[in-house]
Order: sequence, then C-alpha cells, then structure tokens
Amino acid sequence: MIISQLLVCVAISVFCVLKASSLDTFIAAVYEHAVILPNVTLTPVPREMALGLMSRNLDLLEGAITTAAKQGAHIIVTPEDGLYGWNFNRESIYPYLEDIPDPQVNWIPCNHPNRFGHTPVQERLSCLAKENSIYVVANIGDKKPCNASDPQCPSDGRYQYNTDVVFDSQGKLVARYHKQNLFLGEDQFNAPKEPEVVTFDTAFGRFGIFTCFDILFHDPAVTLVKDFHVDTILFPTAWMNVLPHLSAIEFHSAWAMGMKVNFLASNIHHPSKKMTGSGIYAPDSPRAFHYDMKTEKGKLLLSQLDSHPKRPIVVNWTSYASGIEAFPTSNKAFKGTVFFDEYTFLELRGVTGNYTVCQKELCCHLSYKMSEKRTDEVYALGAFDGLHTVEGSYHLQICTLLKCKTTSLHTCGHSVETAFTRFEMFSLSGTFGTQYVFPEVLLSEIQLAPGEFQVLSDGRLLSLKPPSGPVLTVTLFGRVYEKDHTSNASSDFMEYTLTQHRKNAI
Repeated sequence: MIISQLLVCVAISVFCVLKASSLDTFIAAVYEHAVILPNVTLTPVPREMALGLMSRNLDLLEGAITTAAKQGAHIIVTPEDGLYGWNFNRESIYPYLEDIPDPQVNWIPCNHPNRFGHTPVQERLSCLAKENSIYVVANIGDKKPCNASDPQCPSDGRYQYNTDVVFDSQGKLVARYHKQNLFLGEDQFNAPKEPEVVTFDTAFGRFGIFTCFDILFHDPAVTLVKDFHVDTILFPTAWMNVLPHLSAIEFHSAWAMGMKVNFLASNIHHPSKKMTGSGIYAPDSPRAFHYDMKTEKGKLLLSQLDSHPKRPIVVNWTSYASGIEAFPTSNKAFKGTVFFDEYTFLELRGVTGNYTVCQKELCCHLSYKMSEKRTDEVYALGAFDGLHTVEGSYHLQICTLLKCKTTSLHTCGHSVETAFTRFEMFSLSGTFGTQYVFPEVLLSEIQLAPGEFQVLSDGRLLSLKPPSGPVLTVTLFGRVYEKDHTSNASSDFMEYTLTQHRKNAI
C-alpha cells in the first residue's frame, strides 16, 4: 500500500514538473544570411580551405545566434546552403561534408568533439547552442560510406546528403533530416531512399523540419502536419523568388495558413539570384517577414509565437464556389502563361465586378471593387488546372487575381513587382478538388497584408478591409498531390514511416 501511494506521488510530481516546464509561448528567430561563397571550381579544394570558408560563414551566424539569444529567443533557424553556398558538383562539395550520426546516439559534440571522427562544424554549432542556451537549426552536408553490397550505392562509394541539423539548448544533436526533393542542379547530393519524417519535442511544442523544394510536395511536408501533428515547421531554404505566385514570403506564409501551423523560414540573402524573403509565420497571420532586393546585408527576425497554435476553422474549399452559378460576362476568355503553365484568363474591365473563369474541373469566382479603374494598369482573373512540369512535376489548381505586366493582355502572368491600383474589397473562391489550398495576398513592392484578409469556412478568400497597398495578386494556390503520380507511393510511404516510428518508440 505504501509503495503504491509512493508511486502515485512520484507520478503526480513528474506530471507537475512537466507541466511547469512547458511554455505557452516562445520566441522564434530566423536569420536571412548573406552567405560568403567560395570560388567556383569543379575540383575539390583542400579540407583546410573548405573549413576556412565555413568558419567565416559561421562567424556571421554566431553573431546572429548570440544576438537572438540575448533577446530571449528559444530557437533560431539559419538557411539552406548557409555555410558554403551552392556552386558545386559531386566531387567539389566533398571537402565540406561531415559524417552526421543519427541523433539517437545521444551526442553533444561540444563536450565530445571526436566521438564520430573529425567534426569541427558540428562541434562549433553545438557549442553555439550550448553557450547561448538556444536551439540552433543549421544546414550542412552529410556523407555516408556504402559498398557494392548496396545496389544503389553511387560509384564513388558514398551517399552525400543535403542535411538539416538541430542542436538543443544543451548542445545535443536532437534532429537530422536529409532533404528528399532535390532541386534542379543539386547533383552533388543524393536523395534518401525513403522520405524521412523528422520531429522532436520541446517545452514549447513539437517541431518538424524539411528543406526548400520539399514544401511543394506531400512527403514529408504534409505528412509532418497531418499525421505527426507538429506545432511548428523549421524551414531552411535557398529560395529563388518566382512571381506572381512563388515569392518566398508570399508562398511560405500561405503554406502556414493553409496547413495551420507555425512556420519559421530562413532564406539565403543573395539578390542577384533573386534570393531573399524570410519570415516567422503563424497560422492566422505573418508575425515578422523580410524582403530586400536592394542591399547585400543579412537580417535577423524575432517574434513571439504560440507553442501550440490554435487550429483555425475547418475549411471546405469548394463549398461556396460549387453552390453558386457562374457569373455572366460578355468578356472573351484568353490564354496567358504563368511560370510556363497556360492559364485561362478574363480581363477585369470595370471598377467593380463579378467574374467566373473555368479551366477543366476548376471554376474560379471573383467579386471585387477597385478604388478607381486606371487606364495604365490591367488586372485579370485566371484559372489553371493541370500538371506543372518544369523544375519538378506537381499538379496544381490555382485561382488568381493578378496585375498584368503591361496593358497588353499577353503579359498577364508575367513577373511584376509594382502596382498602383487599390482595391476596396475582393472575394475569391474556386471549385477545388483538394483540401490543400494555400491563400496568398501580395501587395506592391512584394509586401504581405497581415490581418487584412481571412478565409471563411466555405472556402472564400475575403478582404477584411481595403488592403493597405496596391494589389499584385490575390491567389488560392491548390495542390492536388494524388495527381502527381499514378502509383500509391504516398500511402506506401505513410505505412513505412509509421512502422519506423513505432520501432523507435519501443
């Protein structure tokens, strides 16, 4: 009896300690890093030279990490390719790689730097985390030897991975993620044989992590949220902005809203390659964001987030649009190209109006009112329902109100960064065949509109008040993942992932 009472007391004490140590909110930091690049070469440089370059970049990251920690940040995210850039082939990247062990080995590199060979980069990142009592997220390269017994082993006898690592506030390696969806030109790296779902728990919520191009695909990005119920996504990226729909701050904030999670996006700062745009995004609105094509400087962002963000209303993305008749119009539809995809467009001819445009199974409805109808600017309502096949293969359903580059209709869909037309209101909806729709509102000079719009439960993207600036685009960006492939790859992956997590839990 005494033993059972003692066990109850212990259990209650543990529960109370855990409860007391949990945080309702936390301070997040992301750093947009102006990476120092090596000289372009197709031959490997000496290891010492590679370490020298990474050390210079780590010096810059250290400044951001220490500053963030002094301002109370619990976690900081740094960008993809932040230690050495991206101009490599398979051989020339090798001197920059380290062997990164599975976090289950329970390792603090700062305390035991030589436990897994020569790992000075991991040691320094671990010490930065430990000495500043902050979680540090970084992107480095991993190398894993293999041999002929593995039929997929590369001819040079090793796998090379684009890798995210996370060190906790004691400097312990708590997460390692190998990028699954490699972008064009990432031939220096291998994709893992199976997509990896990587999560870790903290006193301020459950975190998941993936990298850059991963965001456009189901695995592991959607799986982390849908099946593993993470609160916050960590997102190192080297994102090249593509207007009108894939500017970094525009799409990443929309993904956070569509998936109903916190999202910490850290981008490279390299304007000549259109790389800029970092942010701290909550499900209801951006908390902090940065876009700068004019300077060469990095930028540190900090903001408070809920550790367990409230899940907004469940949205039926087709409810409203499928329940109304198409708006009549005398306008003739025309074709236009957006990022190599052929859209169907209607020109917006009045200061106010109601329009419907359809392509295949998707019909888009727009109601709007402009402050004035300018003669020097043209806007159009567009629809796209099809497979995008340029830098990757993924099925899209998109409804978009956008500004055309000039008054010529053939420029509708071209990249444009400035506008003068102000809208009093807008309401956009579509007959989507997917539950994965990401709402975007982008204003002139590539600015977001936090708190100025909402998504209703019936699928309408609706302005709450007149936008604070001229409108570039108002978009519902839908992804139909099941049409990407004809196989059951996603369901097979889910079964495999759940099995692996059960094994790790035993």
